[in-house]
This record gives sequence, C-alpha cells and structure tokens, in this order.
Amino acid sequence: MKMLHPQRKARLERRMVGSTNRWRFPREAFSGDLLGLSQMCKALNVDFEEVLKNPDRLCISQIQKIFLGNLKNKTIPSGEADVILTCLGSKWELHQPQLFQSETLAKLFLMALAQGTTSPTKELERLLRAHLRGNVQERPPIKKMIISLKINDPLVTNVAFATALKNLYLSKVEINMNDVLGVLASAHILQFSSLFQRCVAMMMNGLMPSTIKDFYLAGCKYKEAQLTTACEKWLEMNLVPLVGTQIHLRKIPQELLHKVLRSPRLFTFNEFHLLKTLLLWVFLQLNHKIQTVPVHETVLAFFKSFPKKHSFLDQDAGQSLVPLFLCLRLHGIIKGKNLEELRHINFFPESWLIRVTANHYHALENGGDMVHVKDLATQAMRFGLLFNQEYTTHSEMIAVYGFFFEIKGIKHDTTSYSFYMQRLKHTDLGFPTLLYEHGPVSLRTERLVKYEIRAQTLVDGKWQEFRTNQITQKFGFVKPSCKSHTLKVQTVGIPIYASFSFIFPTS
Repeated sequence: MKMLHPQRKARLERRMVGSTNRWRFPREAFSGDLLGLSQMCKALNVDFEEVLKNPDRLCISQIQKIFLGNLKNKTIPSGEADVILTCLGSKWELHQPQLFQSETLAKLFLMALAQGTTSPTKELERLLRAHLRGNVQERPPIKKMIISLKINDPLVTNVAFATALKNLYLSKVEINMNDVLGVLASAHILQFSSLFQRCVAMMMNGLMPSTIKDFYLAGCKYKEAQLTTACEKWLEMNLVPLVGTQIHLRKIPQELLHKVLRSPRLFTFNEFHLLKTLLLWVFLQLNHKIQTVPVHETVLAFFKSFPKKHSFLDQDAGQSLVPLFLCLRLHGIIKGKNLEELRHINFFPESWLIRVTANHYHALENGGDMVHVKDLATQAMRFGLLFNQEYTTHSEMIAVYGFFFEIKGIKHDTTSYSFYMQRLKHTDLGFPTLLYEHGPVSLRTERLVKYEIRAQTLVDGKWQEFRTNQITQKFGFVKPSCKSHTLKVQTVGIPIYASFSFIFPTS
C-alpha cells in the first residue's frame, strides 16, 4: 500500500528572541539553524567565539545531536583520522563524528578549534553544515587537531580506556568483567553516558562475593545510586548464607555492613548465625595474614585471648564496632549453649548480657510473653529458609520458651511455592528430642503470636518481594489454629529467601 501523504516533518516552534523571531527549534533535536544559534548567543549577551573558548557555556548536547543523528546506520569511517587524543602516555586516532558521543572529548575539540583557527565560528559552521548534509565526502578539509586529556583515576587502565574509545565506533563491544570497573571509570571521565549505563547494568548483574566491595565503592565514588542500592539489596540476602562463608567477607566496608545490618529485609537463618558472621568479620579485620576462613572455634579462641578486665567492645579495638553489634537482636539467641558461648568469649559488655538474661527470665516466668519486645519490624525473632532449586519441601524446627514451631516451604510446580509456619507438640511423631531434651516445655494450649512471612528472589536483575501483613493469631495444637497464614509465591526466581519474623505479645 502506498502512502497518500508524505510524513510531515517535525513542527517548528517559534520563540521570540530579542527583536526577531528567527531562533527556531523543533520539539526535540537541534534543527541546525546556525543563524538561530548565533541569535541565541546575541540575545543572551554571549560572544559566540568566547563561548567556544568556554564550552561549558555552550549547549554541547545540541551539537552532539547533529553528529550523533548522522552516525546511525553508518559504517566505521575508513578515512584518515582528523583528531589525535593524547592520554595515558599514548596517542589515539579519532574521527570527529565519533568523538562527539563523549561530552568531554567534544569540549576538548571545541576548545582546540577555538584556539587553533582564526575564525572558529566559521570553521564550526562549515563543519556542521557538512555533517548535516550527511555526506562525508563534502566535509571541508580541516587541520588535524591534537587534544589532550589528563586522567588521575587509578581505576582507568590503558586496556579499559581503549575499550571505552572502541565503543565510540562499535555499539556492542564485548566488555570483560575483569575490566568493567576501568571501563566504567573511563566512561565517567569521558562523559559517555550510554557506555556508563551499560557498565552499571553489567555490574548489577555480576554481583558476587568477590565483586561486591569494588562495585559498591565504585557506585559511591561516581554517585550512581542505582548501583549502590543494588549492592545493598544483594548483600542483605547474601551476607549470611554466601559471603559469610568466604574470605571475601573481610573486604566488606564497615559502612556498608552497618547499612545492611539495619535493614528489615536482612536474611539470616537465625540470630546466632548472624552473630557468628559478624564475629568472623571482626576476626578477619584483625588478622590480615589469614587467607582461609577459620572454623568457629578458632574465632572464639581468639576473642577469649583478650584481657578479661574489660570486654572486647569496651576496649579501644572494639569501641568503633559497637554500632554494628547494636543492630543485633541478642534476645533472639535463646539456646543455652549459645548463651554460654557469649559469656565465655568476653566480647560483649556485662550490662548487655545481663539484659538479655533478664529478658529471657521474665519471658519464661510469664508463659512466653515478650514484654520487652514491642516492634515486629526491628525487634522480632527472625528465622530463615533458603529454598534452593533441588527442594520440593524444606523445613526447620524451632523452639522458643517451650513453644515449638515448624517453618516450612513447599514447591508445587516450577513457578509456584508456598511458605507457612505451624505449631507442634513435642510428643508429635518424628519431633527431634534435642529441641526439648535440655529446655523448657510449655503446656499452654494456646499461644498468641504476632508474625510476618516474607520471601524474596532475584529475577532478571530485579528483586521480587512477597510478604504477608503483620498478623496476630492464637496458635493451638490442632488445625486450623495450629497453622499460620500461607504466603503464596509465583516466581521463576531461584533461590528464594524466606524469612519468618515473630514475637509473643502479652496474652
């Protein structure tokens, strides 16, 4: 079918400037009206040649659009380069249209044009007219420009910078993950926004224990909030189950660790597991020569070796770490063996341990009521299940003040899951005797519980989150009262990080 009417060109909008109306812009890109550009400078009382000497006062983006518009669907130029860039002790041959993708190089070129010609205005007009015609053959001959760029960023290597410059010519140059930090830094210096965002996307998809520190610090350095947020969210899920098992834990900056510990989304199997991860981090900060993850007993022995007169956190080496350990919910450590361990390592101030012990005593004396806990989001006891690909069901048993619960996840099909908790009797078939053999057993038929179930998983670089409301329910021994609300999850993501948070309110 033939078109009856040719497509209309973009509508021009007139805007009065000074005493004329010849400064005209379409709705989007600069139209190439150089007379209008000159009028703009006159209306703003700006000398056009002075603007060329100070490109920050010139609308670089408008000139960039002229060059970049003609770059689409064009082959790599085969002619001789007309710009020489000296940088990092090397010389790089470039072509004018390509270098205008970089705002930094565009500014350097315009400054060189202003300083190297007697009439920079006419030279620029000739250059723009040639590119607006879209015919490289008609481009006026121009003296080969030499521009210089000084780089002080240690992240920028010759290989990374060469990769960045190659991206001026090719849209999809392969970037090695080992070089992505340097390419990101190069793109930042060149003000090459499309390449910068491509590197950010690569880094967000390449987060792992070995890269989390460098990628996070790069996000902070270049003020890329999207990247720093991605690092924080990734570490919230993986601090305990993944990073906490590897030597890379040592590299996590204290400031990032503090942010993650304060997050209500932090995943952990239980509070004691989180404490062990944090103790290991401190141990690795103080023992730089150790290159393998020590067993937990080695960490305990190290802290026991400190003088007994004051706890570790009261000593000079530990005072700066107090904010980290204040993020822990020590009242969530309830096993007698674990509490004894806390006392013997002499790590926490005596007042902290007395408070924890007193809270446990009062809760037991009051049938499990946690009178010291009010806010579910910041004070709840927390437990977690990491639901992996191979599971069809996965569960853990927990005991709190003589009450026994099972937290459970079930896979129904490839994308359908459910998570819930249920109260159990210690006499139920298959119930592990270790849970009650050396602990209390409550005979109360009902237990008031306030809880929330949350599940998170990563899909295509974005975190999906599923959660129940905060629910208050009386748990009995028989259905339906023994079972919590079920959190239903539909996702292709794996693994799934399921968190169960609850308190026992006053009943």
